[in-house]
Amino acid sequence: MTEDSGMEPTFTPGNNIAMKIPSHEYEATVRFYREVLRFTDITGSEPGDTPRFQFGDKVLWLDCVAGLSQSEIWLEVVASDIDAAAAYLEAQGVQRRDEIEPLPEGFAAFWIASPNNIIHLLSS
Repeated sequence: MTEDSGMEPTFTPGNNIAMKIPSHEYEATVRFYREVLRFTDITGSEPGDTPRFQFGDKVLWLDCVAGLSQSEIWLEVVASDIDAAAAYLEAQGVQRRDEIEPLPEGFAAFWIASPNNIIHLLSS
């Protein structure tokens, strides 16, 4: 599907939910999901791997962010066509927020925010 096809892109929930957590609340939050709720821990085995947990059919990532005053939830949305999605969202007045966090080189994705400032990663 291309922008010229006249078809609008479709959007579906992605597999990832990121919780951005202030450093002063981070250890207690990780403990809450790991030891209190006892969610299935699927964190990698390398030192420094971001804690992540099975959250139904999604993955909950717990990211420590220095200088943050309160936690934020970031959501992943998958687009049927990333280029068409970018054009469609721009036409809808949705601002890209690529300054939020760098993405890996070659990763077909970008950041946007909903009207209430929930960050979304748009990927294909």
